Amino acid sequence: MLKGVACATLFGFVSASTGHAAQRTHPVPAPAPKHEMAVPFAPGETLAYDVSWSTFVTAGTATIHVVEKKPSYGSVAYYIVAEGRPTSLVSKIYSLYYKVDTLLDTFSLLPQRGSVYSEEGKRHRMKTTLFDHSKRRAEYQVETRTMVKKTVAISAVAQDPLGALFVLRSIPLKQGEKITMPICDGGMSYKILVQAGAIESVNTAAGVVAAQQLTVTPPAEAGARTLSLWLSTDAAHVPVKMSAQLPVGAFVLTIASHR
Repeated sequence: MLKGVACATLFGFVSASTGHAAQRTHPVPAPAPKHEMAVPFAPGETLAYDVSWSTFVTAGTATIHVVEKKPSYGSVAYYIVAEGRPTSLVSKIYSLYYKVDTLLDTFSLLPQRGSVYSEEGKRHRMKTTLFDHSKRRAEYQVETRTMVKKTVAISAVAQDPLGALFVLRSIPLKQGEKITMPICDGGMSYKILVQAGAIESVNTAAGVVAAQQLTVTPPAEAGARTLSLWLSTDAAHVPVKMSAQLPVGAFVLTIASHR
């Protein structure tokens, strides 16, 4: 009898013959399957831009490439890389190269890790941000000849700048609509204001493209300037033009090709 009671107990209930009320345990439900977020881009997408700066009609080129979708930090992420180089003429005046990348989680569209590598003359610098959204913090480090590290408090939905560009492509906005987006960049945490403007005709190398203007305004303490961004009105919402007034002059990126 004791043996029978013991066996029954292992299966979560006690036989009524023992004089005790029957007890059942309910199976723990399996976690709901995760679904990747719907986005207007895919691995292999390459955007190429002509860059004008101040009086230079063509000061350089830039590319943004969705390199791949791969397992990353216990999830799956899009690996996205943006690079910028000057023309040979401008490089004689000032040599520079920039590479920005991000790992954008396919399920949450939140960055897992982002980095900015820059070469400005003889100065080389690598800035890396590792995001931990569950703990609302990011580990930031700057590597030159030395290394500096710090922990930054962030929003649970903080973006990095490159990831934010791709997230904005995935959010339909109507003219006049405003949204705020938390950003972690350069060891700082702040919010940007995004306001949707009118649909305009943008001249590109591929012809005239209908695009909606977005005005992106960071807070003054972020040390950044207002950015204007034009997204095509088709299903891909391609950034066809970007413009920013910086201390060293006005930069304008206009799309040259989209593959």
